[in-house]
Order: sequence, then structure tokens, then C-alpha cells
Amino acid sequence: MASIISPSDIFNSQAPELKQLPPLGLYIHIPWCVTKCPYCDFNSHQVNGNVDSLEHEYVSRLIRDLEIALPQIWGRKISSIFFGGGTPSLFSARAIDTILTAVRTLVPLEDQIEITLEANPGTFESKKFADFHTAGINRLSIGIQSFNPTHLRNLGRIHDDKEARHAVKIAQKYFKNINLDLMYALSNQTLEEAAEDIEAACNFNVQHISAYHLTLEPNTLFHRYPPPLPDDELSANMQLMIEERLERSGYINYETSAFACPGYKSKHNLNYWLFGDYLGIGAGAHSKISFADRIVRQVRYKNPKEYLLKEIVGMNSPNVLLQEQHEVSKNDRWFEFLMNALRLTDGFEIALLQERTGLSITGIQQQLNEAEQRGLIIRSHSHMAPTLTGKRFLNDLLQIFLPEK
Repeated sequence: MASIISPSDIFNSQAPELKQLPPLGLYIHIPWCVTKCPYCDFNSHQVNGNVDSLEHEYVSRLIRDLEIALPQIWGRKISSIFFGGGTPSLFSARAIDTILTAVRTLVPLEDQIEITLEANPGTFESKKFADFHTAGINRLSIGIQSFNPTHLRNLGRIHDDKEARHAVKIAQKYFKNINLDLMYALSNQTLEEAAEDIEAACNFNVQHISAYHLTLEPNTLFHRYPPPLPDDELSANMQLMIEERLERSGYINYETSAFACPGYKSKHNLNYWLFGDYLGIGAGAHSKISFADRIVRQVRYKNPKEYLLKEIVGMNSPNVLLQEQHEVSKNDRWFEFLMNALRLTDGFEIALLQERTGLSITGIQQQLNEAEQRGLIIRSHSHMAPTLTGKRFLNDLLQIFLPEK
């Protein structure tokens, strides 16, 4: 059952006011994959049987989910849309088109909106991806992870190196804005192999590359049965090599793991990192919604069957699709803003912190002084950014700002 926010919480006179609301993104979660990868801790589920049988029911529920959520975002324009998963490209282009048509009907969209769809090489078909583009997808994020066949097998991926390269070539026929997801510090990976992966990605001249350090997340197969991973020194050398190689190719390292050609930073992810709002629909989707007097976080029911079976009585009924809901406290607002904004290489304008949280930065002056004295941030009266040391030891930096419970 979703937790209920009491009237005393909502109308608390101590709650800081927001003078204006942040940009609003829309996240659409499609939770099924062909197989569950051993490193994945996302809300994804192996599809049993033909995914076509799930499409109609799930698409109908997504649209209903959006309809019920409308009062929370009434009058606000959507600045970006992101189809995540799972593997959204498992769904047909017809299903994606139906969802986007409903979105356009129900909510206003910003001009030149970025609409991203995550895809895996093992789900590529040339005609299908042409149709995705026709439906309105204008940014494709492809889960390559590696171009090395051995590492792909160890990661449990359903594609091989040839399919990975073929998928990028197909995507480039239809899309002018493509991201490639890669991972490094893989099991038994050498520095040379990590360099070969980055070199292969650079040779495609795509607009965006994300390079993630493999971490052993709880509730994953790799966490229960850890593979042999590179030590900290080798992992750090891989990260440094990746940053230098991508910089030589003209990519801007604008966030810890994100590299973009000029003009191609991910609008949707930047909104996350700068404490923007997002409405999440679909099984397990998360939302952050700001109002003048409060900021609310929500989570939909994670299990797809449970999400689909919830009975919705009417448009004005409580949102029974919510498994969790809570208000972000005053102290948590500082930390939640900094937790993401300090991942950005160029940092942020201090005025933005007050605009997005309703709080003055003077409330964390002691913590800022400590971070500065330890050489983890650099700041002026108007701007703050992590130093190179702060980037390398981001967890240590964020630890300073953890709110006391």
C-alpha cells in the first residue's frame, strides 16, 4: 500500500516554498528482457513466451497510468521522454507509436523535445527501427556493453560482437542522435581490451558515449557469485584511458560516465542530475514531482503482474498503482540535489540549488567549508564544481553532505 502524506506534512509552515517549478521529463518503463543479465539490478523481468501477447494490455495500462497522474502535472510541458527498461525495443514500433500518440494527446510537449528509446543489439531489425523513427523516437541508446565476444558472453548478453557492430550501423541509417552504453572493469578485462572497446566506439562517430564501471549490485547474480574483477589501480587506469581517448575524439566528459559531442548532451539525464522533475509510468517507475509547497517521490508497483492487476475504479480515484510515496524532507533536499549535481564536471550555478530546493546554500556552509578544505570542490559566490579529486572520490565528497537522521 502506498504511504499517505498527511495534511500536516503538506501544509507544514516550515516547508520551503518553490518560486518556480523545474523542467518535467516523462519516463516510460518497459520491464521485460529476453534474459536477465547477471549484473543487472534494474526492475527487469525475463519474458516468458511471445512479448506480443503482453503489448496490448501493458500499453493500455501505461496510458491509464498517465491519465491518472495528470492532476499532479496539470498545465506543465514535458521537456523530454525516455523509454527505459528492461528492453523497450522488444516492443513493436506500433506499440511505441500508440504510447507516444497518447502522450501527445494528453500533455503538452516542449518544442524540439528529445525522445529516447533504449535498445539492445539482439533486438534489432532494420524495418523495426525505421518505424521507431517514424513513430517519433529521435534518440537511440544502444546497450553495447562491449565489442569483445568473450566479455559479452561473461556479461550474459544475447548478442555477439558482430551483432553489436551491425546494430550501430543500422541505427545510423535512421538516427542522428545515438548513445552507446559501454562497461569497463569487467571480469578479467585487461587495459588493452578496455582500450579496444573505446576505440571501436569512437570509430563509429556516434554523438554520445556512456562508459560505466561494472559494479556488483545487491540482488544480482554477480553479487552472489562475484567474478574476478580488475583491482582498483587497473580500474582507475581504465577510467583515465577512457577519458583521454574520448577527449581526443572531441567528446566532452560532462558527467562522471557520460561523454557527448558538442550539442548532444542528454537532456533527459541532465534534468535528473540537476534535480529536475520526472513523471515515471510503468511497472517500478520512479517519479519526482515538485509543487510550490512540497516535493514528492513515488514508486509504482514493481512486479508487472501486480501492476497490471491493480483495479482502477475511476479517473478521480487514488492512484492504486503507487507502491510507495513520500515527501522529500528539508534536510534531504540539499543532499539529493548535491548527490546528482556534483556528478557534473562543470558543476552548477548556486542559484539553481535554491530554485530547485527552496533552500539557501548557507544552510550547509559548514559542510561546504569541509569539502573545500579537503580539495574536493571549488566554488565562487555563484558557482560550484567538483575538483578532479572530488570526481575521483565522489563518494567521499557526498558523504560530507549526508543528512543526520
